[in-house]
Amino acid sequence: MHRRATTAILMTATGTALAGALVTTAVLIEDGSGAGNAAALSVAAASPHLSPQRADRSARTRDKKDTRVVAEASKKKESRQPAKRPAKRKAEKKAKSLPGGVSTATSFWDPQTASGKPMSYHTVASPYWPLGTEVKVTYHGRSATGVVEDFGPAEWAVAQHDPPAIIDLSEKMMADLTGSRENSVPVRFQVLKFGHGPRYVSSGTGYDLAWGK
Repeated sequence: MHRRATTAILMTATGTALAGALVTTAVLIEDGSGAGNAAALSVAAASPHLSPQRADRSARTRDKKDTRVVAEASKKKESRQPAKRPAKRKAEKKAKSLPGGVSTATSFWDPQTASGKPMSYHTVASPYWPLGTEVKVTYHGRSATGVVEDFGPAEWAVAQHDPPAIIDLSEKMMADLTGSRENSVPVRFQVLKFGHGPRYVSSGTGYDLAWGK
């Protein structure tokens, strides 16, 4: 008799819980608010004694906490990322570390060059920079970029100019910049990149100027 009474009580309790869950489900479906009601349904199923309104509030509170936790974690991750230096700043810093200044430029044209390459518009010469060095030359707003492929001018030619003539331009480049193939003019130079070839001398009248010392 005692067992039957206990069984009856359990069945009654189970039926009540199921009925409560069904009522909660019906309320949620009638309400029709998708994601929030789905969260409330899970809360109601886990805690059948909660009313649908309390279950809905509980689900929304939990969603807000989860969103806040994710946002804070993302913010901390971003703060740990190292600041990226703009490429422009890197280029400016590199340009400042390479020599530049004002020099006298002369002109020449030889069939062969010290590098073994044929003479061209972009061929320039200097006794101080290694072969393969790229140099930008500017005269009255006009600019050209050359590559050191020969050694020159000679020391006596360097010293007879003020400022020293540390760079020889191809006659074609000189004509493009000044209008005359044979000329000696003050120009502004900027080394863009050092080459890896040999250089002719490591001292002389224009050495300090060529290396920005």
